[in-house]
Amino acid sequence: DEFPEFRRDVLEGLRQPLEDGEVVIGRALWRLRFPCRFQLLAAMNPCPCGHWGENDERCECLPHLRVRYRTRISGPLLDRIDLHVPVRRVAYDELVDGNRSESSAAVRARVVAARKRQRRRNGRRNAELDVLESGDCELDREGRRLLENAHDRLGLSARAHVRVVRVARTVADLAGERRIACSHLEEAIQHRSLDRGAGARRSR
Repeated sequence: DEFPEFRRDVLEGLRQPLEDGEVVIGRALWRLRFPCRFQLLAAMNPCPCGHWGENDERCECLPHLRVRYRTRISGPLLDRIDLHVPVRRVAYDELVDGNRSESSAAVRARVVAARKRQRRRNGRRNAELDVLESGDCELDREGRRLLENAHDRLGLSARAHVRVVRVARTVADLAGERRIACSHLEEAIQHRSLDRGAGARRSR
């Protein structure tokens, strides 16, 4: 929780295990490797006061303070996080009337089916796929054009490109589809919200 409030060196220490699935500890005369494959879930406010976005008139932060707050999470670390998902404030009627969204049991059944589909296909999770070599991640002409536009608009790195394609493959699996369609890619790109903010700053 409160991801940007951790020290920069602590956050940057996550980069290697997120990428390689191991921690390397080196000293003058020896070097040790420890397995460290984990799932990172992190939360942060949109700005220091927490009100920017849905109700901007309540936000008291100057624009440069918002930018400084978000850039506490470095670009290389963001590249290694597959999903950046904005979470809106829960409205009053939703709190009073209860949650009418899809049940957790239904979501779980769909996820289990998608995981089985992945295992049958190549014996690995999509997070471990080599998207440049796997035929299961092949894009058609329209999909390649869509991803190229996202590269130009958002300034995606090669690492972010790989993660977008892997997420699109998972979206397709959740939908029970054999091939990655443009709709799956669009959803994966939408899950890079912090890249969208960076792209907007670069384009100005």
